[in-house]
Amino acid sequence: MAKLRDMIAGPEPVLAPLVLNPLMAKLAENAGFRAIYLGGGATGYLKIYLEATLTVTEMCQAAIEIGAATPLPLIFDAAAGFGDPMHMRRTIAMSEAAGFQAIEIEDQWLPKRAHHHVGLEHMVDKEIMAAKVAEAVRARRGEDLLIVARTNAVRASNMDDALVRVEAYRAAGADLLLLSPRNAEEARFIAERLGGPLMYLASPGGMADIGISAQEMADMGWKVIADPQTQFLALYERSKALYREMADSFSSAAHTPEGWRALQDELHEDIDLEVLLDIERRTVEKG
Repeated sequence: MAKLRDMIAGPEPVLAPLVLNPLMAKLAENAGFRAIYLGGGATGYLKIYLEATLTVTEMCQAAIEIGAATPLPLIFDAAAGFGDPMHMRRTIAMSEAAGFQAIEIEDQWLPKRAHHHVGLEHMVDKEIMAAKVAEAVRARRGEDLLIVARTNAVRASNMDDALVRVEAYRAAGADLLLLSPRNAEEARFIAERLGGPLMYLASPGGMADIGISAQEMADMGWKVIADPQTQFLALYERSKALYREMADSFSSAAHTPEGWRALQDELHEDIDLEVLLDIERRTVEKG
């Protein structure tokens, strides 16, 4: 399996869908994706108490479990890095030990606040964030872990502020810069000003919102495109509807009994159940 660092050197975009657990990661691998993204926002929603309350240990535990299911490079949405510059030493060490190949750190206050979910951003001074990036680079033991420096200033402040910030983060050693252009024109402007490699977080539903293709983005320098929400929102929508349907009669008309069994067969195929059964046939159940 190719390393993420090698992938971003190629001409094709690295498309990384959201995964939250080993099953989602396996489904992404089986669908043909080359990389995956462990999102903080969606993980926070899953745990009800939001991204602001997550810890580095629980995110690294998720990465270990995902890594046991698939060799795909995993990108870590580490929010504000779980601390100040001094804390980066442990954050990076934990991330490398958990098998992440990229860690995304943003220039937000800590403790992180819930208000960012409704568009109110609290950004630290760029000097503090640049120091965090520099310490993250200094702390890593190898080159496999990419440091992604993120700013939300395009939307929360202004374009000039965003560009000044990420230029400082690149000077501090960041491997990729993550900004959030609102349209194709801003994506082109940022790429022309900064050059690559850049990272972009797609809106729910993928690339339709920005009005440009993933390959066009990659050609401009946006080498990594992650989707932090679509898969979780689809899971939420279907699960909510199914719970409501079953609340009265405890049955669902979504499939016939045969259809449910066929769906379970698909699941068994996706998780490679036959591989495990074959091991048992050759060992503990031989003969």
